[in-house]
Amino acid sequence: MAEQDKAVLGAQPFLRGLSDQHLTRLATLCKHIAVPARHRLFEEGATADRFWLIDAGQVKLDAMVPGGSRLTIETLGRGEIVGLSWMMPPYQWGFGAITTQPTQAFEFDARAVRDACDEDPALGYEISRRFSVAVVRRLQATRARLLDTSARSELAL
Repeated sequence: MAEQDKAVLGAQPFLRGLSDQHLTRLATLCKHIAVPARHRLFEEGATADRFWLIDAGQVKLDAMVPGGSRLTIETLGRGEIVGLSWMMPPYQWGFGAITTQPTQAFEFDARAVRDACDEDPALGYEISRRFSVAVVRRLQATRARLLDTSARSELAL
């Protein structure tokens, strides 16, 4: 990864304040990609082998519901992480994700990041701490969406 891309990566809110050593290591484990609108990044239940840090654009997280439709859980934008399931076995996506507009992102190799975290416990701690914040936010968003959907269903009865 070019030094300029490393600077852009380090400026992302999710990674802000990470040591130069850890940022340099993470920069070797990702690539900057461009994804068109309406591109499905992953399907619920598939293998979670990567994750993304959005640089520009938006990604919608969704869940399959009975009848084959999808329920939007949350829409993520610049500076946010897409994909949390790569951290814990069985490494399967709990949601689906699709871009809602042209999106640029840093795409990380999940296995390589897990290995780097195992090799450097300080890096592992920083990544775990930052992802824990994202997990809590995602759970709160899921809860809010489910409560909203449930309330609308009850009103329709």
